[in-house]
Amino acid sequence: MRARLLALALLALPWLVQPAAAQSGVAAGFSAFLQNEVWPEARARGVSRATFDAALGNVKPNLNLPDLVLPGQKPAVAENQHQAEFQSPANYFNERNLGSIVSRGRSLLQQHAATLQRIERQYGVPGPIIVAIWGRESGFGSAKIPHDAFEVLATKAYLARRKDMFRAELLAALQIVQDGDLTVAQMKSSWAGALGQPQFMPTKFRELAVDFDGDGRRDIWNSVPDTLASIANYLRQSGWVAGRDWGFEANVPDSVSCANEGPDMVRPIDTFVKAGVTRVSGRPFPDNEQRAPGNLLMPAGRFGPAFIATPNFYVIKAYNNSDLYALFIGHAADRMRGGGPFQGDWVKVSGLTRGDVARMQEKLQATGYDVGGADGLPGFKTRRSIGDYESKNGMTANCWPTRDLSRKLGQ
Repeated sequence: MRARLLALALLALPWLVQPAAAQSGVAAGFSAFLQNEVWPEARARGVSRATFDAALGNVKPNLNLPDLVLPGQKPAVAENQHQAEFQSPANYFNERNLGSIVSRGRSLLQQHAATLQRIERQYGVPGPIIVAIWGRESGFGSAKIPHDAFEVLATKAYLARRKDMFRAELLAALQIVQDGDLTVAQMKSSWAGALGQPQFMPTKFRELAVDFDGDGRRDIWNSVPDTLASIANYLRQSGWVAGRDWGFEANVPDSVSCANEGPDMVRPIDTFVKAGVTRVSGRPFPDNEQRAPGNLLMPAGRFGPAFIATPNFYVIKAYNNSDLYALFIGHAADRMRGGGPFQGDWVKVSGLTRGDVARMQEKLQATGYDVGGADGLPGFKTRRSIGDYESKNGMTANCWPTRDLSRKLGQ
């Protein structure tokens, strides 16, 4: 038995040696990438050699970060999803998390009322929307942001699926230090490279951060006025329409197909009213919204609440490209103003992995459906394509990836 175990151990040895060799090769390629590709671009943008060396001279690739593609690997959809915004809607709207942000947000709305009123006059964005984003992004500034931004951004610029995007962010981070906004040691970020209390990527910091307290610095790490005004400026520059809401929870009758969802199917809100859509509150849609554009939003298909969204919903989504994120912000803001919980229930369904959904999308694409890409994320194009497929194949149109649909598609 002992000899057999020894033989098995020797057979396993190459598998133990291979990762170390692969990591050594990655480290060598990473160093060459920084020196031969990143440094010339940084120098062309006015970054000094001293700044470059201080930021990147001792940085090693962090292979524990998610969504990396090692040399020799083919990019593939991750089997499981790391980012909360693209996981189960039922989990995302956990009342404990949502309620704590609403409760603390109400207090902070009062505490910073004068500042928020000035910000709304200047940028047109309501205080509750700003505060909800502040809470969601960094727990109102209390969340620990532990990562070395240069390690994260350099690793992702070399190994992530979206290398070009992270390369631009890495260069912008170098410029932030060169400009004197922060020191290298102060450049702490999320695992995705986002900075400060509003979690701006470096390019967004340089473009949109605001000095609202008048001290000469755009300090989104320590200044509440700068943080709140920077969030408002981000939304205004993304197209926020002053005076309009983000959307309304609605009752959508079965006669209105969930396959009619999407911002590219916008129409006057009173068109939905004529089709039988009502607000769950029982109140009519506001007069100023009746003839204004809106669209059907069903982020969990028929397995969750439905909404009529306005263009401002998609402005919030520009901050974080997730329907669930934008809905969380709008709903939390409503509750800070005295609104109640969702009236529709979020039903836990399917248990499919991101990889399962990607394979489902590939099957639908092969039959001519536009699912918005086989990325494993059930966005509105995937949801409505599912609804169309279900209707045409004798199934109840639920507009959500389920195991029943997976079996129907032969997975």
